Amino acid sequence: MQQLSLQLAPPPEPAFDNFFAAGNAAALAQLRAAAAGAERFVYVWGPRGSGKTHLLRAFAGAVPGARYTLAGGAIDTGETIEVGPTALACDDVQRLDLVGQLALFDAYNRLKTGGGSLLTAGDRPPADLPLREDLRTRIGAGVVLHLTSLSDEEKKAALSEHARRLGLPLAPEWLDYILTRAVRDMGTQMALIDTLDRLSLERKRPVTLALVREVVQLLDGAARK
Repeated sequence: MQQLSLQLAPPPEPAFDNFFAAGNAAALAQLRAAAAGAERFVYVWGPRGSGKTHLLRAFAGAVPGARYTLAGGAIDTGETIEVGPTALACDDVQRLDLVGQLALFDAYNRLKTGGGSLLTAGDRPPADLPLREDLRTRIGAGVVLHLTSLSDEEKKAALSEHARRLGLPLAPEWLDYILTRAVRDMGTQMALIDTLDRLSLERKRPVTLALVREVVQLLDGAARK
């Protein structure tokens, strides 16, 4: 088991191309356009697990010089947010304290003046954000996109499609096991599929339910450490 833990694949780097859109296809298309410069100020909101962080990181990776930041992290330290004339993606804005709100307000103004763009995300509509009025109205004045969480069937379809692209046959009941026993973000579940594929090749054996259980248990054990 210890040897296997060293072989666990990292989650794939978030990108627009590996985001399973389902009911969020229109929002994905608008964010692609924003990354290409069609929109400068965009706010994305939705429940936990709807893909906000994936899309913000994908946006930051698609725009040269862009930066991703998470509220509660560097943005709340009291330091000025250093951004160039390109873009900033700020996640979980509902968690910003007063210092963070002032920093984001300053970043907004500098990006607006410098021709850059700002992508923000939160867990509620802009009008309901617990932020300063001047910052809340600016966030809500741009394009607002609502994301919905994937249903269990959509998650299963996403994992099945990922496995199909790898040429990895996975029985439907194995996918059910992954979804019910490895309750994690889609990135980690995709990485689990990648790990199964690599172990199958290394051992020169097809994937079995026993191997699926072994990898899922490994993830559970790592999460408790």
